[in-house]
Amino acid sequence: MTQDNQDAYDVVVIGGGAAGLGGALVLARSRRSVVVVDGGQPRNAPAPGVHGYLTRDGVPPSELVRIGRLEVQGYGGHFLDGQVEQVARLDDGRLAVTLTDGRTLTGRRLLVATGLVDELPDVPGVRERWGRDVLHCPYCHGWEVRDQTIAVLASGPMSVHQALMFRQLSTDVTYLSHTLAPTAEQQEQLRARGIRVVDGPVTELQVVDDRLTGALVGAATVPCAALVVATQMRARAGFLAGLGLTPVEHPFGVGDHLSADPQGRTDAPGVWVAGNVTDLAAQVGAAAAAGAAAGAAINGDLVMEETRTAVEALRADATPSTVTTYAALAAGAR
Repeated sequence: MTQDNQDAYDVVVIGGGAAGLGGALVLARSRRSVVVVDGGQPRNAPAPGVHGYLTRDGVPPSELVRIGRLEVQGYGGHFLDGQVEQVARLDDGRLAVTLTDGRTLTGRRLLVATGLVDELPDVPGVRERWGRDVLHCPYCHGWEVRDQTIAVLASGPMSVHQALMFRQLSTDVTYLSHTLAPTAEQQEQLRARGIRVVDGPVTELQVVDDRLTGALVGAATVPCAALVVATQMRARAGFLAGLGLTPVEHPFGVGDHLSADPQGRTDAPGVWVAGNVTDLAAQVGAAAAAGAAAGAAINGDLVMEETRTAVEALRADATPSTVTTYAALAAGAR
């Protein structure tokens, strides 16, 4: 086998998180040759644990990936650590995936599960505490900060919604209007739920003994043990530009994503997406399920392609005698 053949697969999966591993597992179990290219930069790396994932609640993100890799490898799946630079379509329809180190892989199909990048509010201290006591999702982190003093930094169009969601978890919630003052209707909602509103830009976070204690607004410190922020979420998909796939703005104004049908099929032939690269709100469980669904769809698509090829070969090779034989077999089957 030549080196070119060694780097040719039925499916190349880009992204080794929950979505990519979920798709790779289904494909490997379907006896597809599959390789997962993993850049090693998971979105949830700062978090101490994954929550809301049945049977794996609280498991560290790195441990979830380790287990997933072992499962995929157990069915013959391959892994390659590296960053994808670009994807191009070859004359025969296959997809060429070029890595930043110059290596090129080819796949008959492509599953993109590269996730997204969170653009954090430009407030000193936010990035350093991201994933610890600076949070964004009530389902991912809410239980861990229940009954604590929570402040919500108005940094996106969903910030009021975040405040209302975290009010379910604590009676002590403050809305920091920062640069986005709530509308009259939103002010009424916040007031009705007992959520305080503090006007003025947040200039920095207050940290004591490596614990968040407050947010500085002007000369005053607003106490908080957890700060909720809204990020702008950007799909990691620049390497797909050569296929005509570019992220589009999300209708909620929270970032961008790659559009796809319910099974993850994109407008580019042979390319599927799964996880946060297309569904910005997907938690780990939903991402894994979406990857599995995309993997099944890809396998089904390959089966139909192979069937069409087999039928064409059968017709091309058919002689009068073989046609008669096939007709007799078909009649006998009935």
